[in-house]
Amino acid sequence: MNLKKNENEEHLTRRSRRHEILIALIKQQKDLELMDEGVQVFKNPTNHSKKYDPSKIVERNQRIIKKYQSLVRSAIALDALLQSEDYDISDGGIS
Repeated sequence: MNLKKNENEEHLTRRSRRHEILIALIKQQKDLELMDEGVQVFKNPTNHSKKYDPSKIVERNQRIIKKYQSLVRSAIALDALLQSEDYDISDGGIS
């Protein structure tokens, strides 16, 4: 029972550390974009302006998602490296 509690606490600690790393990576981005919802395109299908081209919105959103996925993968990789070194990110020292 105690072992399961320790595993759960370790999981929460690691998850928190991953979030901290991800936030730090996001803060380093100069021009991080947010996705467009593109709802107006589907409400008015007769609107053929280039600004609201559905394919362009989908392509842009896919590119943005790939960027976020890359940041998440980087945070996970950095966390694994920190874990392998038994590094405590809260005080900046090695335990």
